[in-house]
Amino acid sequence: MYVDREVFEPPAPIPRSMPPGWLTVINTVLKNPLELWGEPSYNRPWIVARFFNQRSLIANHPGLIKHILVENAANYRMQTIRQLVLRPILRDGLLTAEGSVWRRTRKAIAPVFTPRHAKSFAAQMHAKSVEHVELRYADGDFVVDVSEDMNQLTFAILSETLFSGELAVPTESFSEDTERLLHVMGRIDPMDLLQAPGWIPRLTRTGGEAVLNKFRDIVQRTIDLRRRRLQKEPEKAPQDFLTLMLEQTGERGLTEDELQDNILTFIGAGHETTSRALAWTLYCVARSPVVRDRMEAEIDSVIADGDDPVDWIERMPQVRAAFEEAMRLYPPAPSINREAIDSDSWSDGTGERVEITKGMTVLIMPWTLHRHELLWERPRAFIPERFLPQNRNKIDRFQYLPFGAGPRVCIGASFALQEAVIALGVMMSRYRFDVTAATRPWPVQRLTVQPKSGLPMRVSRRR
Repeated sequence: MYVDREVFEPPAPIPRSMPPGWLTVINTVLKNPLELWGEPSYNRPWIVARFFNQRSLIANHPGLIKHILVENAANYRMQTIRQLVLRPILRDGLLTAEGSVWRRTRKAIAPVFTPRHAKSFAAQMHAKSVEHVELRYADGDFVVDVSEDMNQLTFAILSETLFSGELAVPTESFSEDTERLLHVMGRIDPMDLLQAPGWIPRLTRTGGEAVLNKFRDIVQRTIDLRRRRLQKEPEKAPQDFLTLMLEQTGERGLTEDELQDNILTFIGAGHETTSRALAWTLYCVARSPVVRDRMEAEIDSVIADGDDPVDWIERMPQVRAAFEEAMRLYPPAPSINREAIDSDSWSDGTGERVEITKGMTVLIMPWTLHRHELLWERPRAFIPERFLPQNRNKIDRFQYLPFGAGPRVCIGASFALQEAVIALGVMMSRYRFDVTAATRPWPVQRLTVQPKSGLPMRVSRRR
């Protein structure tokens, strides 16, 4: 793609030119899996390799990915290692449930996240974004960790839109507790790599049980608070996600445990992906002056016209494109891990065939897919123009997977896109975010792709 400006290549590991030894593999997987992948992962349509004595398929071809996630999705379950990491936290929440439990849960939650219903949240998203900048940045011209700031903002939006602000959460410690829940309890342990039974202790998660129990207590208190309100004043109770979930419990619906698991999933992880993507967007935009100028001009024009925030996602293509390009380079969910239930095969139409054996691990990794040399021009560069309406049709549906695809596509995709455009529109209409000498982020993979040691940036009022 030709662009008439200098482009920014944000930091990322250089693909390995030689396969690493086993000790290096284990150490890298435990510390930062993004640093593991070699050149073939970025320039071949698929690779069959052996990891931890298991045959694994790395799928980068859009047709192969479509086959696995859509056309024959019933043949692929969640990967065992992924479940060993996440199920102790989320149990039968939407991200980890499978089979009939997942289908029942998805059906119960889906009405809240239809694109039409997501639009009804625009006013609350706007109000919380305005409140955030007025309380947090009022003085202007100081340095903040935008990774932490965006976590606070997206949690405030989640709490207001899905729970009507009625979460029994101590806000002063929430960010720290979320970090411990998702990135201590949610990290890979050597015992997971060995696929050891869940009852064997995971030493890397020592201390995590306390914060998990704290979150489950928050969930139960939140449920009890709303139930009392529904019993006392049913006509005044908000018709939000929490009320809907409570209405879905009972015979043929969700069990009490499933109700708690799903509320924990949304409280603990529902805002994390958007917050990381917003932070990376602000960073990449700060290093791309031409892109920032275009975004600011667009935002100023839309706000001057008095457009309702519900229409911003259509009226701000430059803003949306920057956010989507940041998600390409730093996908919130860097890997989609599956395991073949039965043998399968796929052909690319030219005679090349992929044989997938029963029990084989299948890795679809947005991190490598989004930077693949066969699919993207200048794949390591931040070029939001790729996602402008006139260019969008050049991107195959299955080469860009920030929200996954198929039956298990992220249920909150429309919600997240709208939230991000509104939040960026509010923040960038009033303030600029610039890098400092200390702004040297390095992407690390936990449950999401996050900047190691935070993302300090200077916030100053626009003139």
